[in-house]
Amino acid sequence: MRRYLESDGRDGHMWDAASAGGAGVFPTLLLTTTGRQSAQPRMLPLIYGEADSNFVIIASKGGFPTHPSWYLNLVEESEVAVQVGAEKFKARARTAEGEERSKLWEVMAAIYPPYLDYQARAGREIPVVVLEKIGD
Repeated sequence: MRRYLESDGRDGHMWDAASAGGAGVFPTLLLTTTGRQSAQPRMLPLIYGEADSNFVIIASKGGFPTHPSWYLNLVEESEVAVQVGAEKFKARARTAEGEERSKLWEVMAAIYPPYLDYQARAGREIPVVVLEKIGD
């Protein structure tokens, strides 16, 4: 995250998974939520996709049976800050449902196939989150 921030996204936007023992290069954004207990900003990098001029992220937590904290934070407070490369903006986060979720899940699984394994072992429906820009 530090390199992503310091380089305005030039270093880190495209994450090389080899650095974590994986394979492939994936687009990442920085998501900042408000901690639901601390009320402090919480930033983390996430793989993303795009659909209908929105950004899409997956609350997989690597296939764990519980939702990640960042997802619980945005359920509590849906306004988030996002950085994609050099672009920074506010967004409203919402959980996709039904047919929209199915379509976006397929898009994201094509970008990052391990999501399919995560879903198989999670024991919960992994949320698909749509980030819609607010304002300009």
